[in-house]
Amino acid sequence: MLQQQISEAVACIREKFTEQPSVGLILGSGLGMLADEITNPVKISYDSIPNFPESTVEGHAGQLVLGELNGLTVIAMQGRFHYYEGYGLDVVTFPVRVMKALGVETLLVTNAAGGVNTSFIPGDLMLITDHINNTAQNPLIGPNNPALGVRFPDMSTAYDRNLQAIARDVAADLQLNLKEGVYVWNTGPTYETPAEIKMLQAIGGDAVGMSTVPEVIVARHAGMDVLGISCISNMAAGILDQPLNHEEVIETTEKVRESFLALVKAVLERIGAQ
Repeated sequence: MLQQQISEAVACIREKFTEQPSVGLILGSGLGMLADEITNPVKISYDSIPNFPESTVEGHAGQLVLGELNGLTVIAMQGRFHYYEGYGLDVVTFPVRVMKALGVETLLVTNAAGGVNTSFIPGDLMLITDHINNTAQNPLIGPNNPALGVRFPDMSTAYDRNLQAIARDVAADLQLNLKEGVYVWNTGPTYETPAEIKMLQAIGGDAVGMSTVPEVIVARHAGMDVLGISCISNMAAGILDQPLNHEEVIETTEKVRESFLALVKAVLERIGAQ
């Protein structure tokens, strides 16, 4: 059933874009502007692709953008899907399966996240070195299809070390103070309580958000290499003693637009040169 749904979505996309993308991009809240940098773009609304859900979150355009970016053929999700929207994790991660079927081998995931590490400030970019699944949910629960991946995927290097090294080198060249840390996935849609943030600090979290981890799990299940970057859009609950809201998230991501674009585009250029 899942393979049939993937095939239907792939067929629809290939009718509109015949080249094979090598890199997939998942662009989080307020970070969709990267897709605007794609040249000769083909834009496909999610609601026109078989078996794709609808993105309901402000700051998510809700479309695929395919084309060229810094010498690579890419497919970008301008807006993602979340568990808190009421979708099952098989639906949330379905686009990753489709990307793999289209030929994508490298996945770059981005998100807007709350800063848990008190040395961070809003506007920092954080290289994700590892993650903590704090939800007790997993997109691979249920029967496993060996054609899509192994029953028990190894997550010891969920975020590719070579891609991390590239990101560090690029950041140094750009004189960009790229932070590093562990991303924690909570379901949302509520922000965390101050007590919950203290717990996340105690277990080793540096940033917290409501996405990314299920997509990374499925990408690794599919054998894709993953690079993750968080934009620290606000400090998490209790750190600055101020209320949290989604508008602040969008405002902060807009402020880091230039550094975010420069980092990702340079990373892609370096990947293409390998």
